[in-house]
Amino acid sequence: MLDPELLERITARRAELDELEEQLARQLAQVRTERDELAVAERVLERVSGEIADARASVAPSPGQVGGQAVMLIPHHAPGVAETTLPPDYQRIIAAVRQAAGPVMAREVGEVVGVDVSVKAKLEPLRSKLVRLVDRGWLRKLPDGRFTTRL
Repeated sequence: MLDPELLERITARRAELDELEEQLARQLAQVRTERDELAVAERVLERVSGEIADARASVAPSPGQVGGQAVMLIPHHAPGVAETTLPPDYQRIIAAVRQAAGPVMAREVGEVVGVDVSVKAKLEPLRSKLVRLVDRGWLRKLPDGRFTTRL
């Protein structure tokens, strides 16, 4: 004859195990759902990253708004960003710096690109463009104020 107390303990343990099995099944379902969501997120991230990389590769100067005026944005220099993405006057400035025998002052660049260097007010916008090219990584400015190519 079976002990009723022992049967009751077995039944109680079986109920505990059944409850534990249900909890584990719910957790497993949650884990599988989250894993599926992560797989979808990973695919979306890869696709969007590829689209962003393609967009950056085809960077062209685009007009922006500053103080209500249209301005041409100068892209940062990076591998794969061609000099042709710069506006023509910036391309001429870089060509003038590159053609020089060594580091040049803004006045020397102005003479090459056709700026009236005798008028300071006409030289300052050129200096501003040179500094902008330095800030974007296209040129390098030496401590003495002269400009040179990055190489």
